[in-house]
Amino acid sequence: MAAALGGGVSLFLAFPPIDAWYLAPLGVALLALSARGCRARRALWLGYLGGAAFLLPSMAWVITIGVDAWLGLVAVESLFYAALAAGVAVVGRLAWWPLWAAALWVAVEWARGVFPFGGFPWSRVAFSQGESAFTRYASLGGAPLVTFVVALCGGLLAAAVLKARSPRGGLVRALAPPLAGALVLPAAGAYAIPHPADEGRTVNIGIVQGNVPGRGMYPMGDEPAVVLRNHNEQIHAMARAVREGRLPRPDLVVLPENSTDIDPYRDAYARASIDAAVKDIGVPVLVGAVVAIGDRERATRSLVWDPVTGPGAYYDKQQLVPFGEFTPFKEIVLALFERARLVGRQSVAGTRDGDLRMGPVTIGAVNCYEVAFDRVVRDTVRAGGTPLAVQTNNATYARSNLPPQQLAMSKLRAVEHNRAVVTAATTGISAYVTPDGVVAWQTGELVADMTVVTVPIRSQSTLATMVGPGPEWALILLGACAVGVALLRARRAPLSSEPMGDEGR
Repeated sequence: MAAALGGGVSLFLAFPPIDAWYLAPLGVALLALSARGCRARRALWLGYLGGAAFLLPSMAWVITIGVDAWLGLVAVESLFYAALAAGVAVVGRLAWWPLWAAALWVAVEWARGVFPFGGFPWSRVAFSQGESAFTRYASLGGAPLVTFVVALCGGLLAAAVLKARSPRGGLVRALAPPLAGALVLPAAGAYAIPHPADEGRTVNIGIVQGNVPGRGMYPMGDEPAVVLRNHNEQIHAMARAVREGRLPRPDLVVLPENSTDIDPYRDAYARASIDAAVKDIGVPVLVGAVVAIGDRERATRSLVWDPVTGPGAYYDKQQLVPFGEFTPFKEIVLALFERARLVGRQSVAGTRDGDLRMGPVTIGAVNCYEVAFDRVVRDTVRAGGTPLAVQTNNATYARSNLPPQQLAMSKLRAVEHNRAVVTAATTGISAYVTPDGVVAWQTGELVADMTVVTVPIRSQSTLATMVGPGPEWALILLGACAVGVALLRARRAPLSSEPMGDEGR
């Protein structure tokens, strides 16, 4: 129990805003030690305990919606870690068990990203490694490979502890292989994986953070059009700064998700206000709007607004937030929870990738929650998006641990796909992340701010972009085969009640 709790807490500390990324392998090691040597049934509840110890603090931002929502989400998501611990208990009886256990981490995180209601891939181990010795593995196999390598490092640390308890042939000889492996993995990530070269092209991008008046579940406040006005004022301020020589002229401007709280297609004031601001800056602006689809539905839209032709090409958010943008089991949920009515119109998912031509580049539009999903970001890059523009609205969760966690995802995506990432948020954190995963500029939270950044244009694809989900599926298959082999051996040779040695049977 102590190992399970310590492992969960260590994993939490690895994530932003604390950012002690080096504790992630330790957390994995402690969770492995809690489960290995147990029967699967016992490992289930130990894994659940460790998962809850990890997720309760790391998902504390959900408290803003309600304590019941927070506890309910953690209760469901901890089930995946229960299954993981049971799997580790099973494969822990095989030789080379840290390898199979690491593959199971990838499998469980894949499952979390798919079930239920389209998945919830927040708090993946890879997202604790936004700027660490393991980050560069993302360019080889994406977020799944980062999780695998961190989990393998943790498994090797656990193996070293077990060997130290019963060394054979001397302590140093017993500890050398697992400790060497645990040290080589981060060293290889930091120094051996090459960085793509700069291609000598840049684009000037304006980033706007307008701020909102409200907080919590009512972030937009009571005054109509105040969010729209706040963001338009920042565009006008940027235009003045450009005319006065205080900022370089942008080639395009990115606004946050929900930068207008009024549908510009249906409201003449909103349309005229946005159009005036865009004409003032004189370049295409990516507007974040929630627009009506018919009489009952809506779409979260990234809309290109041209200073001459007005609203044009757009990208509609594909990966929708359950209970935030659509309501599963709508009739039941609406009857039981009054807060569920705040969703309003049900959102409709988009059907195309986020490649949008703006000025001299084709940007890759990614909308808020989508940055956590491998497929959405990868498909946008494959469609030609460079750089990536992440529009986000974190106003409900301001000052929680959600904004820094989301920024860490942008860091990992930048390295994964060799693309600069600009993030525009309503309340923060807006940022510019270089293709090497370094934050070159960022705002504070709950402030109005804007700037123009010079961003490199990269077209070279990483191995991760090219191979797509292949490494993930290979690792999932590896873990599944290991579980199958372990169960088959258990049927042929019933296990004693005593924990097995490191070599298995």
